[in-house]
Amino acid sequence: MDRLLNVTTALSFILLVIVLISVRRARIRVEYSVTWLLAAGSMLVLSRARPALEFFRKATGLPDTPLTLFLLAAGVFLILFFRFSVIISHLRDDNIALAQRVAILEYHIQSRKDYEDQ
Repeated sequence: MDRLLNVTTALSFILLVIVLISVRRARIRVEYSVTWLLAAGSMLVLSRARPALEFFRKATGLPDTPLTLFLLAAGVFLILFFRFSVIISHLRDDNIALAQRVAILEYHIQSRKDYEDQ
């Protein structure tokens, strides 16, 4: 079990480093990186805090402490994916509205040019 928790710690640390490097190189926006940093940080803390894992294990009735850790991790990442799905949906809707506004503007510009040519 300790080996699995050590691997989880290493993966959490690697995720933290990747997110920080991505922010520094402007590959990910800061407001999205906060969510990833919180997720990686919580996994790092939980993988090192055995009493917290034991508390969650007893509260959920799960037989294994590592199983509890991965169940919590899965829940955190499901919330992350849902949040990003909502953001992507809003961006898609905004993109459609913007394309429609551009089409209307192009129509008005073309109408004005046709009127001036007469």
